[in-house]
Amino acid sequence: MVRGLPPAPFRSSDKVRWLLISEADQICAAQTYPFFHYSRALHQKYGIGIREVLLKQFLKKPPFRKGVDVVCFQTWFDLKPDQMMRLLDQLHSNYPDARLVYLDWFAPTDLRYAKLLAPHISFYVKKHLMRDRSYYDKTTLGDTNLTDYYARRFGLSLGPVANDVPKSFLKKVLLGTSFALSAQMLPLFVRPTKWGERPIDVHARFATNGTPWYSGMRREFHSRTGDLKGPNIVSGGVVSARQYREELLASKICFSPFGYGEVCWRDFEAAFSGALLFKPDMSHVESSPDIFEPYKTYVPIRWDLSDLEEKTHYYLNHPAERKAITERAFAVVRDYVSENRFVQELQVMFEAVANSPVLPNDLIAAEKI
Repeated sequence: MVRGLPPAPFRSSDKVRWLLISEADQICAAQTYPFFHYSRALHQKYGIGIREVLLKQFLKKPPFRKGVDVVCFQTWFDLKPDQMMRLLDQLHSNYPDARLVYLDWFAPTDLRYAKLLAPHISFYVKKHLMRDRSYYDKTTLGDTNLTDYYARRFGLSLGPVANDVPKSFLKKVLLGTSFALSAQMLPLFVRPTKWGERPIDVHARFATNGTPWYSGMRREFHSRTGDLKGPNIVSGGVVSARQYREELLASKICFSPFGYGEVCWRDFEAAFSGALLFKPDMSHVESSPDIFEPYKTYVPIRWDLSDLEEKTHYYLNHPAERKAITERAFAVVRDYVSENRFVQELQVMFEAVANSPVLPNDLIAAEKI
């Protein structure tokens, strides 16, 4: 994988040819990197060969006019319906026999392109999903459950948003992986973090500026952090990546508020650093690898932060419990990586394409329901 350069030709041994069309963004890259990290396993098991091109390059000059069996593509979240349709027309025109897979890196509740993409794709891979799939039928203030909650909490004016999701669509939705399998994170879960002195009690260095609901959420968390009595706390300001990591390695607890979606880089940075992850309750989110098992791999905090102080003092005073939780969080990701779970969990997609390069009739028929 060489992002930004034209993809190399497929090999003659590639029985099934996959082209990834990706956005040039660090978050987006975290979703495509596992395909390359496990490329040998995918080739050995399914004969899959993988190449990648950036979306902006594809729009200028599509590669591989022939012989592509699967196209996995990403877009930015602000594509208008007519823009998405033009992209679909280009994909169909250039790869008429290929199956299409959409790689959605948006927030868990965000299925804004469901109705538009449903007739065109075989699978829809999301980084995270709502455990209760019926939630996707709800109308929210703003685009997600987070905008809805914090708009109501802070009295913000956000218009209602309803995702028009076809009944058959969720059959195509698959849970992919998250930041843990990014090029930056994955190597850090090879060896357990060394335990030593951790002079920082609480690490709470996170951004607070953004849209009104995001800023309100982050500033409330920052304010409640500042109200804590006793702990040695690191917060505020921007530091180098090296200092940031050194601070986490020296921290007992890491506060990680939500971002624009629930899951953040910071969650996994805490896991590989051996800092105990404190985060607003994640019980509604399905994630893989799942480092959000309450009191097993992280400590859930109420969304109103009413139990933040109590739990902070408890875990600062119970180092054995704190260490056990952090070690389990690290092990969850380590085992996911070493056991090729990415290949296993998306098996239905890899097998379906390997065994049948044509869109199955049952999926086509399902769109008429």
